[in-house]
Amino acid sequence: MEYKDYYSILGIKKTATQAEIKKAYRALALIYHPDKNEGDKAAEEKFKTINEANEVLSDPIKRKKYLELGENWQQFEHQQANNKGNAYEKAGGNNRYYAANDENNHFENEDFSNFFEQFFSSRAGNTKRNNSAYKGENYETELELTLEEAFTGATRLVQLETEKLRITTKPGSYNEQVLSIKGKGGKGSSAEYNGSLIVHIKVLPHLKFTRKGDNLYCMETIDVFKAVLGGEVLVNTLSGKVKVKIAAGVQNGTNIKLKQKGMPIYANPTTYGDLFLQIQISIPINLNEEQKTLFIACRNAMDIPN
Repeated sequence: MEYKDYYSILGIKKTATQAEIKKAYRALALIYHPDKNEGDKAAEEKFKTINEANEVLSDPIKRKKYLELGENWQQFEHQQANNKGNAYEKAGGNNRYYAANDENNHFENEDFSNFFEQFFSSRAGNTKRNNSAYKGENYETELELTLEEAFTGATRLVQLETEKLRITTKPGSYNEQVLSIKGKGGKGSSAEYNGSLIVHIKVLPHLKFTRKGDNLYCMETIDVFKAVLGGEVLVNTLSGKVKVKIAAGVQNGTNIKLKQKGMPIYANPTTYGDLFLQIQISIPINLNEEQKTLFIACRNAMDIPN
């Protein structure tokens, strides 16, 4: 069996971290994945070799043994292939083996021999299964929602390679939320190895409401008379119109909290955040002479200095 340099196969150094191994494997797997190279036997074999290298190097125990063997890996495989022509003898009952036709190539390490027996026999039985079992890649898509759709929940159709998938979001969905739908990514060796569809939620800005967590904020403009005398205003919320009482003498910038009129809480959609109204007083402009006279009279009656 030909010696395989798993580090060269993945294009990494022997000092590579687990994260670097994982990154290198993923990059190569994307290039040589069978879904992208249908009918290409060379790419298929390359993909199997990449999987084999990743299987050994991503496992700290297997990687350690692989490093210990070094070039003897190839030598041992050739000796195994020529087992019938070599006379292997057991020395002193110490589980140490050597090739009788090559006195310079006996192994003095008990663990070394045990590793061959345990590790390689295990790999020989699992090579076909491991080489044929592979994970499909994940697909990613972005799903845009209006604030109203985030409030009520929404449905979208996403076109995959061979099917249209209906995605339904729950009330209370939020910006930069990530959903993972298992089995709807790239095809693996079987259904259980299929990749996932990763959905990134983007909630679009709203003209009236600003969202902070589960609470909503907006400005409500009232005229000067309502600010002075008080009254009621009809406010549009995401759950419908509500009447809000304005106290006489309300000041510009005052915040009024409307309980349970914010966004539904994602984990508990029967509970809501709050809506905060910031009062903005509209000052009349472009008054005619008669209107100015009335304001002056009001000012004088209230003894307000000029």
